[in-house]
Amino acid sequence: MFLYIIKRVFYLIPLLIGITLLTFLLTRSLPGDPALNLVGERANPEVLENIRKDIGADSPFFIQYAGYLKMLLKGQMGVSYFTKREVFADILLKFPNTLMLAFCAMSIAIPFGLILGFFTAERRGTIIDRVVTSLSVMGLSVPVFWSGLLIMLLFSLKMKLFPPSGTGGLRFMVLPAITLALPALATIARITRTSVIEIQEMPFINTARAKGLNHRRIQFVHVFRNVIIPVITVAGLDFGSYLNGSVLTETIFGWDGIGKFTMEGIIRRDYPVIMGCIIVGTVVFVLINLMVDIAYHYLDPRVKLHEVRR
Repeated sequence: MFLYIIKRVFYLIPLLIGITLLTFLLTRSLPGDPALNLVGERANPEVLENIRKDIGADSPFFIQYAGYLKMLLKGQMGVSYFTKREVFADILLKFPNTLMLAFCAMSIAIPFGLILGFFTAERRGTIIDRVVTSLSVMGLSVPVFWSGLLIMLLFSLKMKLFPPSGTGGLRFMVLPAITLALPALATIARITRTSVIEIQEMPFINTARAKGLNHRRIQFVHVFRNVIIPVITVAGLDFGSYLNGSVLTETIFGWDGIGKFTMEGIIRRDYPVIMGCIIVGTVVFVLINLMVDIAYHYLDPRVKLHEVRR
């Protein structure tokens, strides 16, 4: 297992090089000029030229990219054009907020998704099954920005139960966490329902029934253990994307996390911020996938680590 982990971490190096090159190219291709964003369009051309020189925007593309890679090798991510703060320091400051929001969202999505999946599988073909399945499809289809605005309108502006935006304690976290959890909850519910129906028709379940095991024990011992494996995959991928920063959700609710920080960098053409957030997001996503692979191995010893991501 140790060699497998080292191998996966080693693969992160060429991945990061490719991600940084692609992101560097795309950010420099964006319309707009960070120097104009800093001082305004009416600034003196000489002032603009000096600012471009200070931030290195006057150099050829590959010279800028080589300089950025050299800076990364020193463990630095540059300085924000606007705040004049170290980008990595700002990311460390905002990452705990995104982590709390992601954890809260998954705490909603996983248990409720499993419950709905088992509940509808037991009532397959009934009106309840059709209604819950339709709601799951709706949860996957409705864009996050739309569901977020509807949730804010209902629970904040109409019912006055929670603050509409901001970063703070549990009351501020509830609405963005629910918004973030809905697509994952719907996905987990559908996967759980399908897996439960398939597993209940397998021979080892019929054998368990023939031995006289009661229905509840079969469900929670035999069925659940096999259902949880695909659920972990979905939950791991969703959790990794949440930790990357859920840009729309955090922006809508004014949650001061990585997603909102990334959006601010894009709007301002703050290249070091954009690059730093994407690099951190890539590392987090790869590490989350590695943890999912290891969890696979322990939950089902038949799954060998080298076979998980073949």
